[in-house]
Amino acid sequence: MKSALRATVFLSATAIAVAGCTTVEDTPRDFTGINDPFENTNRAVHRFNVGVDRAVLRPVSKGYDAVVPDDVQTMVSNASDNLGEPSNLINHTLQGNVGGAAKSLYRFVINSTVGLGGIYDVAAEFGVTEDETDFGTTLHAWGGGEGAYLELPLLGPSSTRDATGRVVDVVLNPLSHVLNTDERQIRTGINVADRVGQRAQLGDAIDSVLYESADSYSQTQLLYLQNRRFELGIEADDTYIDPNDIDTEGF
Repeated sequence: MKSALRATVFLSATAIAVAGCTTVEDTPRDFTGINDPFENTNRAVHRFNVGVDRAVLRPVSKGYDAVVPDDVQTMVSNASDNLGEPSNLINHTLQGNVGGAAKSLYRFVINSTVGLGGIYDVAAEFGVTEDETDFGTTLHAWGGGEGAYLELPLLGPSSTRDATGRVVDVVLNPLSHVLNTDERQIRTGINVADRVGQRAQLGDAIDSVLYESADSYSQTQLLYLQNRRFELGIEADDTYIDPNDIDTEGF
């Protein structure tokens, strides 16, 4: 646990430094407000991700949706969400969001016990719905800028701030340290199954962007950044992406 704590402190400090080096306000960008200095590499990763989606994720998601009943898919999604609540709790705490931290703690305790390990979202039935967050949001709350746009292998669109946040979230989640090997494998399986289920639910929309757009990379980039900035409450004119600016050819 001491080594894990040291790793957490180191990663947190590194994350703050990385995110603080570039902010949305002082990084070069084009007229859409996008900072993409790694475009060539990002496009290569995007082609790889589309290839994986076409060959693996898309057909598997269709089979999953055809075979697995909707109720079971919901249980898998609930269990995956519950496994993320400890991370939500820590990040809400780091953001100074006491109410959000209390909700995450309540949801994890109730759903892990009464909800049978999280497969039933009992807390939501009691009116306490999920308030999802991450360390990328924490960095934003601390003043960390968006940085450069990145497309990550298998994980998809991100930014230097949010990619750093992903790494820190793995370390911050207490479940990463208390679960044994078999339990971690089960957790990974649940999260993978949930992602497959999400791909099935959003199939038409994702197919439209990836396979029908004139430039699927630009479409993916614009839609991700617009949604992420909306989540973070960024409203400045120089960081907002007008939906009318999105090339809708192919939709």
